[in-house]
Amino acid sequence: MSISVQEEDFDVGAEIDALTAGRVDVGAVASFVGLVRDANEGSGVSAMTLEHYPGMTEQALADIVAEAEARWRLNAVRVIHRYGRLVPGDRIVFVAVAGAHRGEAFAACEFIMDYLKTRAPFWKREETPQGARWVDAREGDDAAAARWGTGGEGGR
Repeated sequence: MSISVQEEDFDVGAEIDALTAGRVDVGAVASFVGLVRDANEGSGVSAMTLEHYPGMTEQALADIVAEAEARWRLNAVRVIHRYGRLVPGDRIVFVAVAGAHRGEAFAACEFIMDYLKTRAPFWKREETPQGARWVDAREGDDAAAARWGTGGEGGR
């Protein structure tokens, strides 16, 4: 497991290459890249600022990945989450999961993203034509994470 919370952008290809370098036990890599959109809830968005608690955020991400590793047989996981001021089109988050088979890689990647959206301590502030506003958690994100509850999808 490798987790980074950083201001700097990342290279998706280089991250996937690093995840699988020298490994012959990896049969599949599933990845997700989240980008800043130029609109949200009916308003234009010119920028988004993400804040977090250093230390607490990394631990929350590590806990999420550990839970994924307990549910699926994973070869490697890489999570990067950016903070600071980002503009539409900028990459925010990267999750890549390597496994022996695609099913576990896809499921674990989706699980990590669903939990990251609801459990990782990030605060988002959007700049819109009407002024700046904090972004609340969405019910849809909670519902997505709830489907992974005990006895739900996936797992060993």
